[in-house]
Amino acid sequence: MSKSMVRALGLALALSAASGAASAQGGYPDKPVRFVVNFTAGGPLDIMARMMGERLNAIFKQPFVVENKTGSGGNIGAAAVANAAPDGYTVLIGLDSTFTVNPSLYASQGFSPDQLKPVMRLASSGMLIAAHPSAKADTLKGLVERGHKDPVTFSSAGNGSPGHLSLSMLQQATGMKINHIPYRGNAPAVLALVSGEVQAAALATPGLLQHVNAGTLKALAVTGSQRSPLLPSVPTTAELGYPEVRQDVLYLAMVPAQTPDAVVQTLRKAMEQVLAQPDVQQRLRAMDFTLGTLDGDAAAKELASVRERYAKIIKSAGMKVD
Repeated sequence: MSKSMVRALGLALALSAASGAASAQGGYPDKPVRFVVNFTAGGPLDIMARMMGERLNAIFKQPFVVENKTGSGGNIGAAAVANAAPDGYTVLIGLDSTFTVNPSLYASQGFSPDQLKPVMRLASSGMLIAAHPSAKADTLKGLVERGHKDPVTFSSAGNGSPGHLSLSMLQQATGMKINHIPYRGNAPAVLALVSGEVQAAALATPGLLQHVNAGTLKALAVTGSQRSPLLPSVPTTAELGYPEVRQDVLYLAMVPAQTPDAVVQTLRKAMEQVLAQPDVQQRLRAMDFTLGTLDGDAAAKELASVRERYAKIIKSAGMKVD
């Protein structure tokens, strides 16, 4: 075979391989996709993931299967995705705390943050600071004043959870005494507050809403940048004079860092299409989500900025995990 024929054959094989790769990416997804949720089932994050999976199934005609892999403040589930094949078939649906809080709390997360990249920020929400009647506080100021005299017991969804960070911010900003009691998830933390096992909590609003509406708990403030659509009469911490106690929980879709951009763009566009559906928006607002997406690059910059801010808070507060 002549040199020219060899070169022609090599070029043909290279073009064929490139065409096959492009075709494979263009056909994404052509098999089931796994959504790994790194927090417990039944919470807002899990509900969002399952709703997103159902709608993407309808768009792509492929199953989107949700798997809850919990533990270590979300690190275990995130590590499972970070170490998965970078092909778009394993996607993390998680909270920013795994990437903005945990790096300052854990000596090892089981993965390096640069092993994952955002597909997009899906939405955000604030935390609700609420009190049991035993706290004898009808306002956040009243709770702070009580905490200057005696420690106030607070529940959260676990060490390193968004609520744990809210409490650290509150303690730093006010100087009140807080006895933090972590639980394994939002549901048991809510139960502890409703039963009077603890006096107050910083938790996701939906889990507390029915108890606030029933008058068995007192809603004192929300930590988000704006008031909750579920409790529009409850002020933000900034409105009450505590701008340092500002926390928006970010809901993210992430994939292994080497996932092809074409796959990431296909997934992001489909997710944006789902989030634009009126009934999806209505349901998300009913769960206290603030709608507003960011694409991968913008979400990565936001995470870096928030991580830097939280690192200073965590170091100053001496926040730890057991």
